[in-house]
Amino acid sequence: MASAELRKELECSICLNTYTNPITLLCGHSFCWECMDGVLDTQKTSGGYSCPECREKIQGKPKLKRNTTLHNIVQYFLYAESDKEDSQFSDTQVLHTREPAVTSCQVCEVSLCGNHLRVYSKAPEHDLCGPTTSLENRKCSVHEKVQEFFCTEDIISVCVSSLNDECSENKTESLKKASEKKKMKLLNDLQKLMMKTEVAEKSLRSLQECRTDSHNSDTERVFGQIRDLREWLLFQEKRVHVEISRQAKSMSGLCDDVKRLLSSKMHDIEELCNTTAPLTVLQKPEGGDLCDTEEGDNKDRQRDEQHHDREHLYMTYNSHASPDPIDEANGQTGIGEAAEILLDVNTAENYLHVSHDRRVASWTHIDQNGPDTPERFQEAPQVLSVQSFSSGRHYWEVDVGESECWRVGMCYPSIDRRGGQSCVGYNKKSWCLYKNGNQYSALHDGQKIHLLNNISSHKIRIYLDYEGGRISFYALCDPVRHLHTFTAAFTEPLHAAICVGYLGCVKIVGEHLEMWQSYQDL
Repeated sequence: MASAELRKELECSICLNTYTNPITLLCGHSFCWECMDGVLDTQKTSGGYSCPECREKIQGKPKLKRNTTLHNIVQYFLYAESDKEDSQFSDTQVLHTREPAVTSCQVCEVSLCGNHLRVYSKAPEHDLCGPTTSLENRKCSVHEKVQEFFCTEDIISVCVSSLNDECSENKTESLKKASEKKKMKLLNDLQKLMMKTEVAEKSLRSLQECRTDSHNSDTERVFGQIRDLREWLLFQEKRVHVEISRQAKSMSGLCDDVKRLLSSKMHDIEELCNTTAPLTVLQKPEGGDLCDTEEGDNKDRQRDEQHHDREHLYMTYNSHASPDPIDEANGQTGIGEAAEILLDVNTAENYLHVSHDRRVASWTHIDQNGPDTPERFQEAPQVLSVQSFSSGRHYWEVDVGESECWRVGMCYPSIDRRGGQSCVGYNKKSWCLYKNGNQYSALHDGQKIHLLNNISSHKIRIYLDYEGGRISFYALCDPVRHLHTFTAAFTEPLHAAICVGYLGCVKIVGEHLEMWQSYQDL
């Protein structure tokens, strides 16, 4: 009763339906927005506006504005009515009571309350199910009978008559059995999906772990290189400070000597000028010791010019390179000592032939059948030198001829002899210059730095400054070209290393370039 009265209060007096977007006039009456808008359009032609219900005059056409409070009340009312209709089924038995239904009969197509259910439950011909309003959907549209079977061929539910007319018994089964089979299939599909989800989650976790490990490894490697470079720069800074201090001290001592010499000369000249005996003045050689001073200056000038020539010769050689380290022992720049390199046959891979004088390494397709020792390389055709260097500055040269693929450089004796990490340049224990076809690269720890391709010379010089932490490579063309310099803080002795590609040959050169020898002879 209360619901009906509330519905009446929420009806528009124009359309007699529940308010839609209600608006309220100044007189207090409410209407639907569209209804009132139509009335105002009609009143526009009559020349005046008024409330459709109380006829109160309105000055000018009113501006419509939705009554939000009334709109919310209407919405709540409609929602409550709809929810009540959906949640309850009335007893549709003959008595047509308004009691809530607790079950439905598919045979009789009625919903039953608790009182009528006690009567129905005593009759076995009834098919009871949960309360529903869609009983018509459970009946066959052709025979008007309840669908009790499922045809597995046509994938449809059928009644008994359809079973006899269209489907054979071996292609049908009860709805309950068909439903159970479908549930089992869905459960199997769900289990498979859960397994795939678990595998995907494991793969994702593994990928995240690998990414984290790779990130940490790369970070550690980069910071390690930065740390090594910082240590090398600090070391070079100390060496430069020591050399500057030594030169300043030497220059200061030289200036003091010159000042003492000039003071002595001036004193002798002043005494000679103050002498009153003409014979004494005339007995002094013409120019006196002053000639000696000029002679000494000439000697100094010659030494300076000679030093300048040496510096010019050295800088001409290093026109594309950084200056060599400062020699703290003698206070001058230098190129180091020419190293006498001989190849260690015991380290040569079996498809690398080493000449009798142990200066030439060449690729061969004939197995050399060397003994399988821990020192011998197994993966790449490469060989190390007998000599090792743990201090000082040294250089050595190779002639690569027309070889298309080779690597020359230096490495620690602890380098692996087996596996991919044993190749020179592909680990942290070796540094090399690498040629493959026409491409030259500097290679360390598997990281390539591409260099210029137009290198005309077949001779390569490898320069080592052990304390300075440098390995440099030069092409001995005219002029000499600096190719690349590695910097590192060496922790082990270094051996010369040679790797020869297919049909290649690398020869250790004994003679030295004249400009380098001339620089040493100065």
